[in-house]
Amino acid sequence: MTGIAGEGELDVLVVGGGVVGAGVALDAVTRGLSTGLLEQRDLASGTSSRSSKLVHGGLRYLEMMDFALVREALQERGLLLTRLAPHLVRPVPFLYPLTHKGWERPYVGAGLTLYDGLAALGALKSGAGDMGLPRHRHLTRKGVRRIAPDFKAEEITGAIKYYDCQVDDARLVLTIARTAARHGAHLATRVRVTGFLREGERVVGVTARDLEHDREFEVRARVVVNAAGVWTDEIQEMVGGRGALHVQASKGVHLVVPRDRIRSESGFIVRTEKSVLFVIPWGRHWIIGTTDTAWDLDKAHPAASRADIDYILAHVNAILREPLDHEDVEGVYAGLRPLLAGESEPTSKISREHTVVTPVPGLVMIAGGKLTTYRVMAKDAVDAAAHSLRTIVTAQVRESITDKVRLLGADGFETRANQRVLLARRSGLHVARIDHLLGRYGGLVDDILDLVAARRVLALPLEGAEDYLAAEVVYAVTHEGARHLDDVLARRTRISIETFDRGVSAAPSVARLMAAELDWDEATVKEEVDHYLRRVEAERQSQSMATDQEADEARVKVPDIV
Repeated sequence: MTGIAGEGELDVLVVGGGVVGAGVALDAVTRGLSTGLLEQRDLASGTSSRSSKLVHGGLRYLEMMDFALVREALQERGLLLTRLAPHLVRPVPFLYPLTHKGWERPYVGAGLTLYDGLAALGALKSGAGDMGLPRHRHLTRKGVRRIAPDFKAEEITGAIKYYDCQVDDARLVLTIARTAARHGAHLATRVRVTGFLREGERVVGVTARDLEHDREFEVRARVVVNAAGVWTDEIQEMVGGRGALHVQASKGVHLVVPRDRIRSESGFIVRTEKSVLFVIPWGRHWIIGTTDTAWDLDKAHPAASRADIDYILAHVNAILREPLDHEDVEGVYAGLRPLLAGESEPTSKISREHTVVTPVPGLVMIAGGKLTTYRVMAKDAVDAAAHSLRTIVTAQVRESITDKVRLLGADGFETRANQRVLLARRSGLHVARIDHLLGRYGGLVDDILDLVAARRVLALPLEGAEDYLAAEVVYAVTHEGARHLDDVLARRTRISIETFDRGVSAAPSVARLMAAELDWDEATVKEEVDHYLRRVEAERQSQSMATDQEADEARVKVPDIV
């Protein structure tokens, strides 16, 4: 990613490279503000690569009477699906099982009618026209058996089929960040903010450490926007703004299992005693989750315990004819939701709504929210930054236009999708490979195909991770800012959760491909591979531990390579 040091004073500096930080950078730069972003690890290395990977309105918030939040989220869902990122966001069907005769079908049906109605209103308001998804429909028990033969249909009275959307969350963040950079934002990863520059009471920038090269530097900015998620409280303490916001971390654990372990054309959503359980189609896999428990241990590497895994397996097995066990689990990942803390509320009850505050002049802080509404959060943060800017400059800051700014890969996607057979014929790749590339790169698929045409060896699938091509690793380095093996295996691709060995067999070949682009010597290649293998082993050990404390102790034995 592009550097920041030496760029002079910026209008806006963003701290945090998750979905909100990347969104703030895109919003600010497209309003005409000089913009920079600092991320202490890799883009989306925290919460924003470890979500349920859904773009949705949040059905359960309807029951909480949080209609405004649902309406806002559904409007954003429609924008992403139909205009901003049609190459990344795609429809996914769900079954909502009905277990009570009489009252439940009209009750749930009314909620889903409202859900579809709010989505349609949001589409009209945003100018998207159609909401882009089929409306819900009612199913009998027999209908459920046809769609989902592995579901225990004899224990239900029927179901309602409805649609939401899904996205590769890490790829969404990367694409937002790349779009911001394309419009002129300066981004730097592996840079940790160590303090704030002050002139009187006003924040005028930050001090930072380049972790790759072990050097200190300063970045001056008229406004700093903190989008550090679960690290919000630490940033507040650093600047002396304690108490403006308090963020509580909630751990969510997900399991990944092969698609053939559950025969179904649709995902499921079922109630649990604490929240809801999603069973989500994910290519050749299922994602199953999630948990919702308070977490106050290591924030960089939240660990899933055996208790978490057992909890998810127990709840999904309650609805399946053929139960899953630990041997069926390909991948496990744990993420932390940054929730705005309430008074003694359990994390499953805390609202996902976001808050923007300005604790001291020159500093804007944003916390809360959800993946789906990142663009609204970013707009609100930059609106607050604009208000702060008006106190020191006379120029008027323009309104947000990110509801019209298509993300990289959106332009040309529909055309290239129509040309999929032609592209396959020209490139020598199977049509299924072209579909895979279109779903990851959209209209930028030509970049990958050009690599393949120039170097035919890059058309080969990766050893141990055949869903991905060697060209995708090279592209991750040359165009997507990947600097370490973990960046590619865990975020540029999802090999770390989509293979039974967690990417161990793919690691050496991926490291060699990266080495050719980054000028790594043999010692560096060995160090990168060894570190990744130790990371996988630490995660496996943590997932065998009974408690959070034990799982955390096992996982933190292998920190980040930088």
